[in-house]
Amino acid sequence: MSDIANQSWAKPAAKAIPKGGFDKDGAEQGRYGPIFPKSPACYGFSILAKIIPGREDVFYEYARNIENAVADQPDVLAVLKLHYLRWVLFPIKGETYFMYQGIFDTDFDKYTEDAVGIFAASGLNTVFENLEGFPKDWKTNAPAFIKFVRDHHCPSFLEYGEYPYVSADEIKKALKLKAAFSDMLDQMQ
Repeated sequence: MSDIANQSWAKPAAKAIPKGGFDKDGAEQGRYGPIFPKSPACYGFSILAKIIPGREDVFYEYARNIENAVADQPDVLAVLKLHYLRWVLFPIKGETYFMYQGIFDTDFDKYTEDAVGIFAASGLNTVFENLEGFPKDWKTNAPAFIKFVRDHHCPSFLEYGEYPYVSADEIKKALKLKAAFSDMLDQMQ
């Protein structure tokens, strides 16, 4: 039975996560290590990494490129099954760090493989290339990409969902249904 059918989405949910993240030893193993369980916020990860000095402007340019790519082709990132992405640059002791936060519907292995696939197929580069220690062969070496992400992952200790465990596709379907119902009511007046 789907989450929509059993209405687990109807009541907000929160999940406290143990210090250091989910139990890596008890977690189901994927191709690249533990697959962390789905939380009320779906799947996701956050990384924190130092940027190569002098590359701050590249991040802002890359953000504009992503904005334009999505405007030109709205489904360019669809394979990632994203809910949200947040990119933040901030200083720590005179050095600039990048924080990436992503919430999505697939497990970690699939998300990262799909991300590498998008970049490899499109010929685009990732802004991560401007992070210290990022593997130069990331397009042909998904395990190296995934190792970098895992090594820089900062686990959350609380995840909350106002509509827990609901996929982005389910949200879009509900909004389409709402729009169709609204249109129908408008036509009846």
